[in-house]
Amino acid sequence: MKKHFIFATALASILFALPSAAQFAKPEDALKYRKASFTIMSAHFGRVGAMAAGRAPYEPKAAAENAEIAATMSKLHWAAFVEGSDKGETRAKPEIWKDGAKFKDAADKMQGELVKLSAAAKLGNVDALKTAFGPAAATCKNCHDNFRKD
Repeated sequence: MKKHFIFATALASILFALPSAAQFAKPEDALKYRKASFTIMSAHFGRVGAMAAGRAPYEPKAAAENAEIAATMSKLHWAAFVEGSDKGETRAKPEIWKDGAKFKDAADKMQGELVKLSAAAKLGNVDALKTAFGPAAATCKNCHDNFRKD
């Protein structure tokens, strides 16, 4: 119960901060926000992936919680790709700003697949989780291949 309260409080804080976070004082602020949200999403997505691949024991409740967090986080960082945030310590490729429509399409697809992954994880069935994880991971790879350096 305590874990749910902490999660709910953290999620509410993030959601209430969204309107103000969308207007960053400096490009560096957007970059920090973006990196933090990607880090959190990646950590939770990785936990689900480990269960789907059999590298970690399958725990239905943990899979559902982590998939839901990843899906929620997937909606946050896109607002932080503001003008000027392509400078500094970033792995974002210039193509993000050159082909915004392609980038937005990739983001929308990734968000949709993470919502499907979250729904599959809530079923409590490892096979459903495995089936949904592949397409979600493919959308992540697509962005990494097209829009991320290294």
